[in-house]
Amino acid sequence: MVADAVAGLGRLDSLVSNAARQQTRASILDLTSEEFDATMKTNIYAPFWIIKAALPHLKPGSVIIGTTSKQAADPSGEFYQYAMTKAATSNYVRSLAKQLAPKGIRVNGVAPGPIWTPLQVSGGATQEKLMHFGEETPMGRAGQPVELAGIYVQLAADDGSFATGHVYGSAGGGGLP
Repeated sequence: MVADAVAGLGRLDSLVSNAARQQTRASILDLTSEEFDATMKTNIYAPFWIIKAALPHLKPGSVIIGTTSKQAADPSGEFYQYAMTKAATSNYVRSLAKQLAPKGIRVNGVAPGPIWTPLQVSGGATQEKLMHFGEETPMGRAGQPVELAGIYVQLAADDGSFATGHVYGSAGGGGLP
């Protein structure tokens, strides 16, 4: 994937890690080892492999943006494995920022939630929870992906060049980044 992007674009300036797996389970006892492993491979291993492949192509001024979640700091009981991976994402953002800042590469994260995405309807929420998804936020609704776009653009832009090692929240007034 990284080689194809570099070949097609001629270079790589920004890497956004956004793919994730989220499955709701009422109890850790309901979570199979296979489901746990699939979540770890999607949410932790994949960004590791992609970042490792991309780093040789990233020059000073480049950016890496990880998508974490409000679940990293304020986890729901039914998202045990997902919340764990998002906490790890927040920490790899902060760690890599320190490692890569001397090379002129910035690393930040975005911690959304709740946002209407395919995660919710593909097992990330029960049908009952979907009926009221986002109502618990101070804004009284879930967000839309387009409402996050500006945060990613700002983090990738040259005028955001002093920001590194930060996680920016967007959760309708709820949660902590």
